[in-house]
Amino acid sequence: MENNQSSPKETSPENINSNNSPEPQSPISNKIRHRSVTELDFRSVYVIKRAHMTGHRAAIYAIDRGDTPSTILTGGGDGLVVKWDLHEPEVGQVIARIDANIFSMKYLPQFNRLAIGNMHGGVHWIDLNERANDKNIAAHDRGVFDIQWIKGEILTAGGNGRLVRWNAETGTTIQSLQISAEQKSLRSITYHAIRNEIAIGSSDYSIYILNADTFTIKKRIALAHDNSVFAVKYSPDGKYLMSGGRDAHLKVWEVERDYELISIQPAHWFTINQIEFSPDGRLFATVSRDKSIKIWNANNFKLMKVIERVRLVGHTHSVNAALWTAHHDWLITASDDRVVMAWNISKRK
Repeated sequence: MENNQSSPKETSPENINSNNSPEPQSPISNKIRHRSVTELDFRSVYVIKRAHMTGHRAAIYAIDRGDTPSTILTGGGDGLVVKWDLHEPEVGQVIARIDANIFSMKYLPQFNRLAIGNMHGGVHWIDLNERANDKNIAAHDRGVFDIQWIKGEILTAGGNGRLVRWNAETGTTIQSLQISAEQKSLRSITYHAIRNEIAIGSSDYSIYILNADTFTIKKRIALAHDNSVFAVKYSPDGKYLMSGGRDAHLKVWEVERDYELISIQPAHWFTINQIEFSPDGRLFATVSRDKSIKIWNANNFKLMKVIERVRLVGHTHSVNAALWTAHHDWLITASDDRVVMAWNISKRK
């Protein structure tokens, strides 16, 4: 992802007009499954591009759900948070600005508040009801790469290898925990509700499994990837942990077998930035610096569809973020090309 510096000033809401090679695979055990792709697999998934939303003035790094099932929020290098209504995606509304690149974002509907992570390690708390209450708290060194709302708390992952717990109502810190002893960046957070575990991907090439109550490290999967782990995501049924990173490989870990590696494949040409599951859990998407979006079968991990510029008029630069919404099951993607796209993806019954 690029870092595009900008210093926009706080203003009242306004409108944005939308009309304006992977590394070789290492030898692995025969127990690990490799997945082939057939023409039939590709034909079983249908993709229609539903919206092409423009208006951001820099790369877009963050997407989150808004205050209704049909609204989404995007943030990026221009420091803008834009609200889009998927019923009428032609016009977006700027609802917040900060004076730094937005790397991550979480909307808190109970409080109508935004928690925003910037490129310098600060966390902005923006009250959308009372803008006088806005504040920016330095919490990490370098960037804040992920923000998640888990069990009533906000968790932020940052560039110094620390995980910070926040009171979601007051926007104050509860605890700062050193997860990576090497002080390498923490890149991604995901939560397993049944096992009450949190998985964190790190730039020290590891995946950390934490107890979600005590925040103690239960397990470290060292050398989970050959480079930084940018994306981790539990499957909706809780059976698997998916991971991806700078080595461009997609890996699947079986949770009940103490996170045994059961599948590995070179999924993209460059970094996998995010993994996102469909609402029904049958599919998942990976988005990458190689400009493509790939759709996978969540049961057998087979590649089902590739969305790219040539085939489906996809993104022209790195795809940084994805959100699979409940609004007609649309998959939303955002990119360094400053565009937000909406995709209708359906699987043959």
